[in-house]
Amino acid sequence: MSSETFDAAHQVTKRLKESLGKVIRGRDDTVDLVLTGLIAGGHVLLEDYPGSGKTTLAKALGRLIDCSEGSVADIFPFRRIQFTPDLLPSDVLGVNIFEPKSGTFRFQRGPVFSHVVLADELNRTGPKVQAAFLECMAEKQVTLDNTTHSLDELFFVIGTQNPLDLAGTYPLPLVQLDRFLFRIPMRYVSAEVELEILRESQEISSAANTLAPVVTRQEILAAQRAAESIQISDSLLKASVSLVQSTRGNSLLQFGASTRSALMFKRALGAYCVITGRDFATPDDFKFLAPIVLEHRLKFHPGAGDPKEAFQELVKPVVELAVRML
Repeated sequence: MSSETFDAAHQVTKRLKESLGKVIRGRDDTVDLVLTGLIAGGHVLLEDYPGSGKTTLAKALGRLIDCSEGSVADIFPFRRIQFTPDLLPSDVLGVNIFEPKSGTFRFQRGPVFSHVVLADELNRTGPKVQAAFLECMAEKQVTLDNTTHSLDELFFVIGTQNPLDLAGTYPLPLVQLDRFLFRIPMRYVSAEVELEILRESQEISSAANTLAPVVTRQEILAAQRAAESIQISDSLLKASVSLVQSTRGNSLLQFGASTRSALMFKRALGAYCVITGRDFATPDDFKFLAPIVLEHRLKFHPGAGDPKEAFQELVKPVVELAVRML
């Protein structure tokens, strides 16, 4: 890959980050990870509390991408799906409507036919609707009545879920979680940032409503190809395999990480290089991304205690050993 190609890809993400910074304050780490997921061709799951800015982030990202050329017909730039217990798969995917005049059925596309989809409170709906997302996220297509409808190549899901101790939630099954590249916890901003938001609320609101595209769909796809072309060192690949292998056959775990997780980890490393402006991955990248890629893919036994703490205890020595071997 030429330096010009890499620089062009980095500039795409830089323009997106700078524009998002006008409406998203104090969330640089979250923005970096969301853009990493976009460039890696994956999807991200935000675990948050209401009012943390997730809708603003997703909507702003949709507005910043010009999708007027080259996309599948009738694809929206951005759609928000509010998941509720009474939601049906057809409310998400679409439905075949009978046309009396022609005597045929017409497919009415659902909100999933968008470039950026905010799946809001995904764990508020039942398993049937959650499962309807599986084919979309894995294969970028919708099959209804034995007919397959393609989604656009640029199809990016930002899912959100409430913490599972809140009432009325349906925990996402492991097979659903495995479709997300990252699960990102969104924490409360600092007092200084919150004060800044209060002082500049009108300016932020105005900026959110007047955002204009700063990149094109083709530029995003080119950045994704550039990320795939970044060579990850063999030592980092071996460390990734060692890390994934360590989660299998462990007495604390019901399920370990899949081979898909190792492949997605590699893609995440390449995409994060594009975000940070380096054409090579470092041990620090490895240590930073490993928990975010793997933690939500593991199923601990009930006796393991708090899953987050159990994960840190399990993975920390493996990561440190792997990094020392680099």
